Amino acid sequence: MTELLANHVAGRWQTGSGPGSLLRDPVLGAELVRVDATGLDLAAAFAFARDTGGKALRALSYAERARLLADIATVLQSRRDAYYEISTANSGTVRNDTAVDVDGGIYTLSQYARWGAALGATRHLSDGEAVALAKDGVFLSRHIQVPTRGVALFINAFNFPAWGLWEKAAAALLSGVPVIVKPATATAWLTQRMVKDVIDAGILPPGALSIVCGSAAGLLDQLQPMDVVSFTGSADTAATIRSHAAISRHSVRSNIEADSVNCALLLPGHGPDSEAAALLAREVVREMTVKSGQKCTAIRRVLVPQALYDNLAQAISAQLAKISVGNPRNDAVRMGSLVSREQYDSVQQGLGRLLEHTTVLHDGRRNALLDADPAIAACAQPVLLGTQDPDGSALVHDMEVFGPVATLLPYRDLAHGLALAHRGQGSLVCSIYGDDDKALAAAATDLAASHGRVHVVTPAVAKLHTGHGNVMPQSLHGGPGRAGGGSELGGLRALDFYHRKSAIQAAPQVLQALAETTEA
Repeated sequence: MTELLANHVAGRWQTGSGPGSLLRDPVLGAELVRVDATGLDLAAAFAFARDTGGKALRALSYAERARLLADIATVLQSRRDAYYEISTANSGTVRNDTAVDVDGGIYTLSQYARWGAALGATRHLSDGEAVALAKDGVFLSRHIQVPTRGVALFINAFNFPAWGLWEKAAAALLSGVPVIVKPATATAWLTQRMVKDVIDAGILPPGALSIVCGSAAGLLDQLQPMDVVSFTGSADTAATIRSHAAISRHSVRSNIEADSVNCALLLPGHGPDSEAAALLAREVVREMTVKSGQKCTAIRRVLVPQALYDNLAQAISAQLAKISVGNPRNDAVRMGSLVSREQYDSVQQGLGRLLEHTTVLHDGRRNALLDADPAIAACAQPVLLGTQDPDGSALVHDMEVFGPVATLLPYRDLAHGLALAHRGQGSLVCSIYGDDDKALAAAATDLAASHGRVHVVTPAVAKLHTGHGNVMPQSLHGGPGRAGGGSELGGLRALDFYHRKSAIQAAPQVLQALAETTEA
């Protein structure tokens, strides 16, 4: 019998009472572990986190909570090799892809530890200066932010079991808000192990960090008005969350990151051999293949001038042809697998739908897998699609295939290219390529209306830019419209979600006393 991973709720480790869900190696098909949350007292779990964990965290200053984040990062760093092994076995990732998840999570924790330390001994945040409400300044108003007195519930996606937890938990714990994480079942092993290591190290007060592995049934029912919920996943599940009574009736604050048909855009005026064109081709290949295209920020649409369509198709295809796919334990493999056969089937179904509206420009499916059985392994080869009718092919702007698939689209002029970019109806990120600073700035401003992040790549930053799909804690992560309307990271802006803002109206002497204890 495979190991049944324990949940940690109400301050103790507890196993579910059901048979659980079996997690398998997506390449070898071997049984790994089971997860189950059947029979847990969720009401008690949430109450313990609110009353015990929340109270203990709020008793600390921002600087003290920042030190906790630094200690967590230290513990995780010391166990990094074990996390890499779990990621390879449970997610099918090559070493470089694991680094994006594991090292990215540790880096984000370290950044928030540093930023939090600068907030000092305060327990509240000031928001702006005091303003007069009466003559002679005898009565004023000043805004402050205080930690919400509830729980932060994270319902996370399967593609980033490490970073997906810590990029949210860093801001929540620094804010003084306890966390309950529900990782995606398919890759819950890594999340559970990291949480276990942190809890066993005794870094956080009881109730500050809890984990529920298995079904999410009943979690939303436990939410109360001062709680917050953050979800990363499909638009369909996001719609279910938004319609839940906790959100629709009780105004529980929610942060949603859903489907995103991100794009890359090459500005006009560049030849096929230009550095800008080469930079775009290189980034498209990277985004199609890192984590097998299983990134919410991956490039799904590639927008290029009509005259360069054939040239870019050839350039991207030539690089994709060099990508070896298979068992990530084989050093010759560049791209591992999807996280499960279920995801593999989903990608193939989505690809089949897109093929009804596009043609194949590069078909990696003709290539053999390295050291992997195609009947068992969830390895998807990269496929580049294209269409000469970007206006009439609505599906390429509407559907995200969550794997190594992208579509090349030609545009007539820049106005047409920008219009096509906006047809994503709200995306996490768009990257633009060129060498004309003013044209790039104008395009970035235009695209900002429907993209949470605009990544501008010029020859000057060819070797230094952080990458179209890399989510850096210093910058906003989220997007409007289809992307869910969420907002995470962006430095200390992330703390806003976990705080409540209030206007304190009082005499100058009272506000002065307030400022002496709340200035940050």
